This record gives sequence, C-alpha cells and structure tokens, in this order.
Amino acid sequence: MEILVCARRVPDTSENEIELNSAGNDIEHDELVYSINEADNYAVEEALQIVARVGGNVTVVTVGGEGDEEVLRREMAMGANHGVLITDDAFSGSDGRGIATILKAFVQKGNYDLILTGVQAEAGGAQVGGMLSALLDYPFASLVNSIEVLDGRKLKISREIEGGNKELHEIDLPCVLSIQTGINEPRYVGMRGIRAVASVPIPTFSASELALDPSVVGEAAAKVKRVDYFVPALGKGAEMLHGNREENVDRVLELVAAKGGLK
Repeated sequence: MEILVCARRVPDTSENEIELNSAGNDIEHDELVYSINEADNYAVEEALQIVARVGGNVTVVTVGGEGDEEVLRREMAMGANHGVLITDDAFSGSDGRGIATILKAFVQKGNYDLILTGVQAEAGGAQVGGMLSALLDYPFASLVNSIEVLDGRKLKISREIEGGNKELHEIDLPCVLSIQTGINEPRYVGMRGIRAVASVPIPTFSASELALDPSVVGEAAAKVKRVDYFVPALGKGAEMLHGNREENVDRVLELVAAKGGLK
C-alpha cells in the first residue's frame, strides 16, 4: 500500500513563550522553536503500522520552506521511506483551501492508495483533510481512531464522535483520513536515526513543477484572512468550596441558581 502523510512544522508550545506581534494579527515568529505538528506525528505512526502489517511505502510531504526539511527528516528517521518538500514563494499566505489545492496537485503526480493528515494543525481549523478529499473527489473520514485493512481496496475504520462514542465504517480506497491523536503511541526517534537520514536528498516541487497557476494559491487567492489575535481578558478567579460533600452540593446549587442555571 502506498500511503501519503501530509505533515507540517508548527511552533513547539512546550518550548516557546508565545507573544503577539505589534500589529496584533499574528504571533512573533523570531526565535521560535519548531517541531512536527503532534496530530501529524500520530498519522505518520499509523501509516508505518499499516505498512508493517500489509507492506508498502510511506511518503511524508509538507508545504513550507527550507526549514521544514527538519520535519521530513525526523519522520524519515521514524521510518518513513520518503520525504517531499513543496516550496515556492507563490504559496506564502495560502489558506486551508490553498494548501489543499497545492497538495492535490502533488497527489495527482503519484499513485497513492491512502492519504492521511493529522486531525488539525496549529490554527485549529481542521480544514485541509476535508478540502483535499473534496478536490480529489475521494471518500473522507475525520477523527479516525482505528484503521483495519480489509482487502486491497477497502478499510474498516472507527471515528470518534460526541460523548466518547465511536462510529464504525467501511471506506473505499483511495481515500483521505484525518487521524485523531491517541490512535497509537508514536515511536521514539533517537539521534542515531536522525543522523542516518541527515544527508538523504529531499526532493522539492515548485508551483511550476506542479503545473499550478500561482493565482489560485497564496495570500491573494485566500478566502480566509487572519485579521486579529487577542489575549482573552482575565475573569474572576475560581471559587474554592470547603466542607463536606453535602455542604458543597448545596453551595453548587446555590451558585448555579444565582447564575440563572436553575429554573
């Protein structure tokens, strides 16, 4: 099975103090430490586990710049067979649909049975997987938390829904799935593995090599534009309840009633 995983590099919130820029429409990117998007890492691990069971290859692709090679090399050290960087100044400022358009052009140059994305990236829109499937006219499922290969052309999947419940589906290949965090336990990547792929060439593709019209991607083509970031105002602190269970239950009911929560 040929599996393509779409991944991206994002600011590592455990290593950075996130601050807004002076314009208030983005975060300060200078000196940020980056890592692979957590949900995408789960998608790569799931692809590796599928290939271990049924055979095939895993390719990881990212849309970005030269610095994004580190994400590809990390996932190759993890076990991915290939890494591909899609990069062009024309892609700067692309929204979710723009990124999906770029990825569609790349997918059509290959022959992939299964395309995986993480459930969402740092903007939290969870858009690209669904948009990519629509542009390709492939079946799509989101929040996938288990995958079973039934035969060469069909998968059995479960997806997370409200209330901690699961839906079970059969889905035809080729398809696009967005992978929920927690579907597996991503394997550890050591320095030895990273060194082993440090000099492996990373193929790159530009807009012209993908036969993409620059007018359909990038900031000018974006239908969604970020206009503002803000830090929410601090509200009142939590009220700590002290006493036995019965006293605390009575007090909670009083508080809820005072807020209009009980009629």
